[in-house]
Amino acid sequence: MLVNNQHYRTIWPQRILTNGPASVAIVDQTKLPHAFEVLSLSNLPQMVHAIKTMQVRGAPLIGAAAAYGMALAAQEDATDGALQAAATSLRLSRPTAVNLNWAVSRMLDLMLPQPHAARAQIAWAEAEKICDEDVLQNQAIGQHGLALMQQTAPKNAQIYHVLTHCNAGWLATVDVGTALAPIYAAHEAGIKLHVWVDETRPRNQGASLTAWELGQHGIDHTVISDNAGGHLMQQGLVDMVLVGADRVSSAGDVCNKIGTYLKALAAFDNGVPFYAAVPSPTIDWSIKDALLEIEIEQRHGDEVAYMQGQAANGDMHSVRLIPAGSNTANPAFDVTPARLVTGIITERGVFSPADLVSMRLNNACD
Repeated sequence: MLVNNQHYRTIWPQRILTNGPASVAIVDQTKLPHAFEVLSLSNLPQMVHAIKTMQVRGAPLIGAAAAYGMALAAQEDATDGALQAAATSLRLSRPTAVNLNWAVSRMLDLMLPQPHAARAQIAWAEAEKICDEDVLQNQAIGQHGLALMQQTAPKNAQIYHVLTHCNAGWLATVDVGTALAPIYAAHEAGIKLHVWVDETRPRNQGASLTAWELGQHGIDHTVISDNAGGHLMQQGLVDMVLVGADRVSSAGDVCNKIGTYLKALAAFDNGVPFYAAVPSPTIDWSIKDALLEIEIEQRHGDEVAYMQGQAANGDMHSVRLIPAGSNTANPAFDVTPARLVTGIITERGVFSPADLVSMRLNNACD
């Protein structure tokens, strides 16, 4: 996608002459929207740190980052024990997004049967393949979402209003995005759009990342407080709620950024369709009951207690929002039950939650 009219991915290998990839470049998302910075990661601990601190974030991108993390590890030590240790370190970095474990397992399954000397080269090639697959999947999600929006466009309105929560654009993937992919596709198709962007406390990925992305792409948008969505739906100002996901159960339950469940409840009460856009690796077929089986990441309370922002002079500051001594709780995700989900937009098409299992049985999605 575009940054100052220049195309970027969120992650890519860096090569040194003819010696092959030696490091991985990432867009440091903790600096956005006030600064666009690219970091170079040259070893596994740096990648684990980037995932933990959300320099890279979003389920598909975490998967891609983990794949490159395995390549960085293999570059240092490609023995079985070292690779298994690297896999454990990556899996523990963030527990909720299924793409991370999926990517690590895929890398291990490919590398371990190979001779030690060949493993690093194989790992770099496979990580790049995972990234390219992600882009193609997201492009397909965009086209299926575009068709859905064309079919459901309000007949008497001039503008299609979409509400989204958190960031599920290109910054959450390798490129293009999941929930924002249909929005980009619709914009390019000439559909007049307006996006309501939830601020998404406590880390404000909507206000800082989604708004920044949409602005770079020239799409009309308005940042709102997280609690404003229900009111806007009551006023008839939302035509669709469109979110991403970190994990979707086989029953169609959607685990996404904290606050998504409340949006789904408001959408259900007001007859507004609620869709989640996800690539197939985000569907965890082993999960039957999302509320019981998905581990919800509990992040540090300082994300609730403090907020970072830019002062009038351009300097960045962190300020405390709550009284000293007050306790904080910071669950990062919640689960939206399938009964509140209108449909799941995948690279294979749009499916109701009830159709997910049949989609898999028909080999429409692996």
